[in-house]
Amino acid sequence: MNKQKSFVQGLPAALLILSAAIFTYAQDAPSKHNTRPSQSAATPAVITENKKEAVKYTYEFSQPKFVIKHIVLEHDANGRGTVTFERLNEESPIVEPLQLSPAALARINSAWQSLQFLDSNTDYQSDKQFPHLGTMRIGMEQGTRKRVAEFNWTNNTDASTLINEYRRAADQANLIFDISIARENRPLDAPKLMEVMESYIKRDGLSDPEQLLPLLQDLSTDEHVPLIARNHALRIMKKIRGK
Repeated sequence: MNKQKSFVQGLPAALLILSAAIFTYAQDAPSKHNTRPSQSAATPAVITENKKEAVKYTYEFSQPKFVIKHIVLEHDANGRGTVTFERLNEESPIVEPLQLSPAALARINSAWQSLQFLDSNTDYQSDKQFPHLGTMRIGMEQGTRKRVAEFNWTNNTDASTLINEYRRAADQANLIFDISIARENRPLDAPKLMEVMESYIKRDGLSDPEQLLPLLQDLSTDEHVPLIARNHALRIMKKIRGK
């Protein structure tokens, strides 16, 4: 401490004054490293987002005699949600996360907008009844507004488009789940599942095959599954990329 004091006392007065001025300026000057906006500046954006009413979309299918007897698909405006399956002779439902691709979500949003669902009371049920094909329900909820429509067959083009999109999304989610189970517990099922996937793709039966590319790439190098399934995964990848 005495050495530091002696050093300071030995400095010229002008240098001491200059050092003090620099120190004072450094305290008063704004920091260039702190680029985060202040809390007050960020608050309006948060409030605006909170005021926006969230939208929830649902699709439900039920037919007690089908292998997959009950499906419930729920998602938000960003296409994120869950899909729930109930299978014949199984007690516990299967719940899987869902993320619709931008392309699939755009098609679904277009159908919803064409229906003007919350502002309409249209009955989508056709004159002919086909209960053996299963019952479908589509629903939308936004704030205090909520509506669900039920039918087993429809001639409404937009409602039919919506149902087909959701059916394809559910089939894709179910296929992904079956493949994950095969890889973990039943690898000999993998070749058959690759055939099922290719069949879906040929008839445009999946929501967005490009979403399957990471899974197929991973599957093609998984030595736990038969080589025939790995090679089939590579062929399917080429077909998807060639579309």
